[in-house]
Amino acid sequence: MSAAVIQLLVLAGIAIFLILRLRSVLGTREGFEKPPLPVNESKADRGSNRPEFEVIEGGVDHDITDHTDEGSAAATALAQMKRVEPSFSVGEFLQGARGAYEMILMAFEHGDLEPVKPFLSDDVYAAMAEVLDHRREQGLTVDANFIGVRDVGLVNAEFESGANIGEVTVRFVGELTSVVRNSAGEILEGNDTEIKRQRDVWSFARTMGTGDPNWQLVATGE
Repeated sequence: MSAAVIQLLVLAGIAIFLILRLRSVLGTREGFEKPPLPVNESKADRGSNRPEFEVIEGGVDHDITDHTDEGSAAATALAQMKRVEPSFSVGEFLQGARGAYEMILMAFEHGDLEPVKPFLSDDVYAAMAEVLDHRREQGLTVDANFIGVRDVGLVNAEFESGANIGEVTVRFVGELTSVVRNSAGEILEGNDTEIKRQRDVWSFARTMGTGDPNWQLVATGE
């Protein structure tokens, strides 16, 4: 076999490896994906190396107690979710919620909800769309740039056992720059160099134990 043929086979093997690797990292946009951990995230930040899904019968599930008090109503609800759907991970859910927060928040700021519509309940979509319609009627536009999520924390969790519906409420502290302009392009509010800190409390819900991985935003607040 010639050197040229061997080289082609090696390059083809590398290409196949990269494609499979990208698919495993990027996943699909059907639900919250598990994003890669930041390079500079310490072991303390992400917890120990224990498997998140392995729960010893009668033992403490650290995937739950790392995010809410043991024995609390929220912890009980999360444990019920795991019984119905053993692959559910609180840590992975919060990572996915962080990404969903950025996507939904910036879609709203930019005035285009279509890319995130599958992640919104009908009520939340209608409320956001009404605000955007009012903004357009006034001739207002928003220029926003997302800086990052400063904090994410679990606030509460509930589980409706009859319908197997899990609902998780999450606190976000995001940082962004935002400028509101009128139809003439004049700045009415904000500063494109000033970082604004925004606090939100959002609730996500999903029917557990089904093939549909989509969590939807069902309520917003501060």
